[in-house]
Amino acid sequence: MTNKIEITITKEQGRVDKVLSDKLTSYSRSQIQQWLKDGNVLLDNQKVKTNYKVKPNDCFVILVPKEKSLDVKACNLPLDIIYQDQDLAVVNKPQGMVVHPSKGHPDQTLVNALLYHLDHLSSINGVIRPGIVHRIDKDTSGLLMVAKNDRSHTSLAQQLQDKTILREYTALVHGNIKHQKGTITAPIGRSSTNRQMQDVVEGGKPAVTHFTVLERFTNFTLIKLQLETGRTHQIRVHMKYIGYPLAGDPVYGPKKTLKGNGQFLHAGLLGFIHPTTGEQLTFEAPLPEVFKKTLENLRKSIDF
Repeated sequence: MTNKIEITITKEQGRVDKVLSDKLTSYSRSQIQQWLKDGNVLLDNQKVKTNYKVKPNDCFVILVPKEKSLDVKACNLPLDIIYQDQDLAVVNKPQGMVVHPSKGHPDQTLVNALLYHLDHLSSINGVIRPGIVHRIDKDTSGLLMVAKNDRSHTSLAQQLQDKTILREYTALVHGNIKHQKGTITAPIGRSSTNRQMQDVVEGGKPAVTHFTVLERFTNFTLIKLQLETGRTHQIRVHMKYIGYPLAGDPVYGPKKTLKGNGQFLHAGLLGFIHPTTGEQLTFEAPLPEVFKKTLENLRKSIDF
């Protein structure tokens, strides 16, 4: 059994795996490369070779194998639903919750909670990722949009591709950033030394992060960030790259850091155009309590 995805290219050009991975934000480039090798990517009913160069107006059909290794069940987990209607929902994911099931996290994920709390979810991303248009890391808290049907999913995914989605994060980083604003433009790909990590690498996917300083402490800086792209671990990788890693980050940050439940990173603002009404929607979610308490302690100059 397979799930079929159809994608028409407008103006993008380049390697087929790169172009399709930019379009299909819920799947990794390595997964798309595997589909190409398995003959699951078709163009004019012909299997696409891995070295094919995409041209405008190409219409691809992708046969996504059904993921049967996991039995994804609805779980009555607490879920903060900020908004929902017949087309979509916006949820505030808590820190520590994985977005979708995997072999390491077969249940207790956001998807398990969505299956319990929502009546319908889009099917574009298969049984493991129903409704999931984009992701945030397990230990990142904040807002995610969820598609209830395939039409809404396609619209929201296209907005991500067109970079019209407003995504604003709040982060606490090590060090004292002297300048008030900055933009990080550096390609991101899998690390050559640790396959579980991402890094700034030549030939990686384009990635752009904007940041603004909100507040300075002796050894830390509170910043606001906006994403133009949505690469895996993008903010964590980019801030480490410029020398200001996220506080609490167990992977990209220093060992001596602030106590918490992972990186101090919160997706606090999300804006997009409603797929049906065309209305511009914007949602906000407050910082988690551990984040607020840490800022209060820093303001009091408590020695961590």
